[in-house]
Amino acid sequence: TAEETSRQKKFIVICGHYKGIDERVMEKYVTHEYSLGDFVMTGGEIPAMVILDSAVRLIPGTLNTLDSALTDSFSQDLLDHPHYTQPREIEGMEVPEVLLGGHHAKIGTWRQEQKEKRTKEKRPDLWKKFEKLKESESNHA
Repeated sequence: TAEETSRQKKFIVICGHYKGIDERVMEKYVTHEYSLGDFVMTGGEIPAMVILDSAVRLIPGTLNTLDSALTDSFSQDLLDHPHYTQPREIEGMEVPEVLLGGHHAKIGTWRQEQKEKRTKEKRPDLWKKFEKLKESESNHA
């Protein structure tokens, strides 16, 4: 995971091309293999950049605050909640009223509900994982 990778003192990436990497190199030097999904690319440089970027942002000092990285999408096995900026209304679409009231507990509840709703709709695999985690936590409480 990105968290594990960010804690490594050394991290060497070997990028394959077309058919991959010589099996002898794999057997002797490779300790971990990563996949971004079920598709083929011409080389491993872009996937390597994706993996490294997800890890580097967790290293203290990379972002303004580590808290922002720790509450991002997937950090709690859920997709992120919707974000809004100015102005309050764009072409008839308004910022949800709950976000304008300044009531932090209500905003937190709304954000959690939105995270769960988005994850359930867009990533059923993550939703199942989240439900199992919630069930496990409630059984241990």
